[in-house]
Amino acid sequence: MALAADAGYHSEANLKQLAERGIAAWICDNHYRSRDPRYARQAKHKTTPDTLWDKSAKENKTRCFRPQDFQLAEDHSHCLCPAGKRLYANGSNCTIGGRHAIKFCGAERDCLPCERRSQCLRKPDTTKTRQVAFFMGKRDGTQSHTERMKARIDSDTGKRMIAARFATVEPVFGNLRHNKRLTRFTLRGRQKVDAQWKLWCMMHNIEKLAHHGYAG
Repeated sequence: MALAADAGYHSEANLKQLAERGIAAWICDNHYRSRDPRYARQAKHKTTPDTLWDKSAKENKTRCFRPQDFQLAEDHSHCLCPAGKRLYANGSNCTIGGRHAIKFCGAERDCLPCERRSQCLRKPDTTKTRQVAFFMGKRDGTQSHTERMKARIDSDTGKRMIAARFATVEPVFGNLRHNKRLTRFTLRGRQKVDAQWKLWCMMHNIEKLAHHGYAG
């Protein structure tokens, strides 16, 4: 059994479950296109805004401070933010994606009155303090399921599998959702929804046959 899915199903928990069940899967992550040279010029194909329709002024988005903008102490007891304030460790022995991470959190007395909140927080109106994590390498030296899947997707076989999925599955979704307006199911229950989905797919296939000269 082989399985191919889009990035919405890519998580360490899902990949672990597939590996434990012995299912051969190719599930791309959100950044696989940036690693594939075939998509190096994909930006030129994106739809540009309609200048005759969109009259709003474009806001200049400020990039938030990243972990590399923070200074980690040599003893890993704290780190300093770009404003010179200290962030305190709140998870010095945690594991994120199979990697050893040290997490720090700022104090409300420093973050709330800080003049650089808009540069540090994505939502400065609702988020009180800044948190940041530093990754210190693999926890046990073994590859995570996420890393193994990345290597599988980046292989020649993985590239062929993802390209085949684009050509077989995505056109069906695009036709039924955008052309036929199937934005939600009107029935409830797995069996009823499955039957409704198969009816729509049947309509899609009949339409393809008609367009290719099989109507007669």
